[in-house]
Amino acid sequence: MRMSWLVCVFLGTLAWGQAAQSAPLPPTQSPNQPMPADTSASVPADAPVLTITGVCAEKPAGAADCKTIITKAEFEKLANALAPNASPQQKKQLASVLPRLMAMANQAKERGMDQTEQYAQTLEYVKMQVLSNQLQRKLQDEAADISDADIEKYYKDNPDAFEQFNLDRIFVPRTKQVEAEATEDDDKDAKLTAEQKKAKEDAEKAKAQKNEEAMTKLADSLRARAAAGEDIAKLQKEAFDAGGMKIEAPTVNLPSVRRNGLPQPHAGVFDLKPGEVSQVISDAGGHYIYKMNGKSTMPLDQAKNEIRGKIQNDRMREKMDKLNGSFSSVSNEAYFGPGGTGPMPPPRMPRPRLGTPAAGQPQNAPAAQPSAGQTPAPKKD
Repeated sequence: MRMSWLVCVFLGTLAWGQAAQSAPLPPTQSPNQPMPADTSASVPADAPVLTITGVCAEKPAGAADCKTIITKAEFEKLANALAPNASPQQKKQLASVLPRLMAMANQAKERGMDQTEQYAQTLEYVKMQVLSNQLQRKLQDEAADISDADIEKYYKDNPDAFEQFNLDRIFVPRTKQVEAEATEDDDKDAKLTAEQKKAKEDAEKAKAQKNEEAMTKLADSLRARAAAGEDIAKLQKEAFDAGGMKIEAPTVNLPSVRRNGLPQPHAGVFDLKPGEVSQVISDAGGHYIYKMNGKSTMPLDQAKNEIRGKIQNDRMREKMDKLNGSFSSVSNEAYFGPGGTGPMPPPRMPRPRLGTPAAGQPQNAPAAQPSAGQTPAPKKD
């Protein structure tokens, strides 16, 4: 089979190639079952891997049937063009859709649909898509060309990014938890006058305000006791007991926090000296008290993959910004409507080929901070 004939099915397989690069295939077997061994390497390049009966580029005159035989070399050439480094599962999926696409394309040609203006215009658009995808792959390859010297230079130039801090943290709930009261008096509440209802609401607000003030004073007291050297875990338990929390107190030690591992308002704790305790930091979720135990630096060997991903992302973003800045467009509002076509959507940035966090993403981040009105999740053993 000549590969040029596959242009007839390229519109369909192009969609497959884009999907194969952007989303994983659904599992075809139980996750508990081992993946079958990949034996494709043992198949010779000229061996047929797909035989399609009833479809061929040109049916011989008088022939009732025909076959299209696709060799391993031909099939892999197509698969790699659509989805470089396609997995065995992706190749299997392509082989399952290819016969139908070829049959439909063959019938479309017999009907002369490849001679229409619609086909020609669609093909021109697909060519632009293909070239765009190939350029993006090329730019990604260039961005991924990162030497050990590049990694070492980034590590030396950004020492703060690889500092790790050992912290203890006390979380004090913003207010006391109040158990839901019985609803048997709902009928009585419904009969209250507007003035009585307002008085009741004011009393509840005053009680809530008093509870918040009590927890704020408790946080100040716990901070002073932590600075005096009392056990942090003991103080954390006391904070939860005072707040009426029915869940286990969270773990107080955060062993390897990076500078971006805490909310920005908490970042000042990284300037503490070993043994120092922070002031109380309050937000909508509650009150936080930190104690600095010490700091260290992540070794270069552990940071390499992270740095590689960060450099690759930065280079790719720079290339795409340069490309997007090289042109501009003006749309006709009379045709497209008010606002024209609007701003161009941002390009879809490819993910680094290594499945590692980009620089600035903590590898040993502390538990997520409680958001407004929430408390930390209970510790799981």
